[in-house]
Amino acid sequence: MADELWSALPPPLRQVLDGTAAGIAVLDTGLRYRYVNPALAGMNGVPAELHLGRTIAELLPDIDAREEVLRAVLADGRAREVTSNGHTRAASSLRRRYWHGAYHRIDAEDGRPLGLVGIVLEVTASREQQHELEQARSRLSLLDAAATQVGTTLDVDTTCGELAAFLVEHLADAATVELLPHPDSRHARPRPDGGRRLRRAALAAAPALLAGVRGLGDRGEHVDYQPGSAIPRCLDTGRPVIENLLGDRELARSAPNAERVARYREIGIHSGMIVPLTARGHRIGTVTLMRAGASPGFTEDDAVAAQDLAGRTAITLDNASRYSHEHAIAVDLQRAMLAEPGSPHPDLDVAFRYRPAGTGALVGGDWYEAVALPDGRTVLAIGDVMGHGIEAAAHMSHYQAMLRAMALLEPTADRLLTRLDHLACEVHDYRPSTCLVVYADPARGRYSLASAGHLPPAVVGPGGEVALLPVEPGPPLGTGLNGYTRTTALLPPGRTLLLYTDGLVERRDEDIDRSLARLTALRPPAGTGPADLLDAVLAHAPAPAEDDIALLAAAPVAPRPGHRRHPGEVLTVLTGGRRDAQT
Repeated sequence: MADELWSALPPPLRQVLDGTAAGIAVLDTGLRYRYVNPALAGMNGVPAELHLGRTIAELLPDIDAREEVLRAVLADGRAREVTSNGHTRAASSLRRRYWHGAYHRIDAEDGRPLGLVGIVLEVTASREQQHELEQARSRLSLLDAAATQVGTTLDVDTTCGELAAFLVEHLADAATVELLPHPDSRHARPRPDGGRRLRRAALAAAPALLAGVRGLGDRGEHVDYQPGSAIPRCLDTGRPVIENLLGDRELARSAPNAERVARYREIGIHSGMIVPLTARGHRIGTVTLMRAGASPGFTEDDAVAAQDLAGRTAITLDNASRYSHEHAIAVDLQRAMLAEPGSPHPDLDVAFRYRPAGTGALVGGDWYEAVALPDGRTVLAIGDVMGHGIEAAAHMSHYQAMLRAMALLEPTADRLLTRLDHLACEVHDYRPSTCLVVYADPARGRYSLASAGHLPPAVVGPGGEVALLPVEPGPPLGTGLNGYTRTTALLPPGRTLLLYTDGLVERRDEDIDRSLARLTALRPPAGTGPADLLDAVLAHAPAPAEDDIALLAAAPVAPRPGHRRHPGEVLTVLTGGRRDAQT
């Protein structure tokens, strides 16, 4: 059979087979080697003569030779191509090698099948490139999905929760996120045994595993990790730690403590991967991925994908942490400044409210103030410093302090704003701020107002009806433009003056006139005092608000004795010496 098979090949073809760089083999009907060219002998790492008389499975047991395909070629004579993989006896550093082969049947002159000729090319490099390309596409797709699901807020724990949930959806059966404690925290103190303590910021798991994983440490708890366990090793090296299918002894060393092994076995967790959370060169925590039950162990490709997600999320977490720190300082500063506004005269009931924006925005520079003047009047003011953050809150406190001092020196609202504008612009270079000032004289029902770019005040009637009080706005404070106009309003008894910042009414992509119309459409309960009125107004404000909201409401404590007014008179406004009646 061997001589007949070889003689069926023309001599020129035999020369080509010996000299080609492709691996060539001739197999008999029992799939035993009858000829191997030098190129295939090199691929297999076995001399050509040692191939003869042996099958592929006998010679190369680590190759998936797809013999069923070769037998099909022998059976019907139809040529076929097949890709096989594994390892030959040739030295290689590759994890797996791949070959693409084309097999044709060789027939005798009488039509009898004599065997096969196989032409084999190694395609490991192209397969590796294809695999890397597929993995890169997969990671890009994963990161693209994560961009819309992880880091949607500037809240640290919310972001950690989003990351854990995303990992369970795509890469793990359970996931936790642990953060290193703040350096000033008592939890940051070194442990006597040299271990590490981290705060579990988030946890997610498949429904069947959730209760068991929570028993290992729920959100908000601090978890101690023994020296040399997986998480301290990950933090020390800054590299992923993959531990698949560990025995009890190895798992006891890798777990936070040896007592955890029984719990892991009970839950069914068999493999884990820890990746560091590193932002701007420093580590802020770790992410732990777990697989249980029939799920496979983690691969290097899984580690690359997890690192991509952790790296992007770490930057978001670091930004959120910096924001939270600044936000807390700004809120504390602003609340401290607003906690004790000045006291009005006893004949004026004044209430204040402040609501910061939601966690998605920095605190603003909203402020209010009340100053009792020696002549019996009370100065009421509300403003909004341009911008957000600590600087805006600090400038807010400066405007508030300047107003307290200057209100005692200036007799009218327009002159007070002119003085504040000069100080803010030419003396201190403060950020611009809107401001509305009211000199209230409740004994005579007289209110003198001036606006530095602020929204108009509202007047709430005894039945809860709301109307805007027209005040001509001048330029904001701190611009140096001056030009403020004084407006005087005479308000009947039972009216409450409402001052507010733009966070109460303004909405994105909405005209300001429509926003103000929504305010005038409010109907607070009739007969409520300033404090209850502000609570009612805030109840209709969006939560969370897009911007900070500051409110001030003022009403005379009691009607003036002996005062009489025409029944149809609601409001009289004096502007520039001219009296306009509004009903």
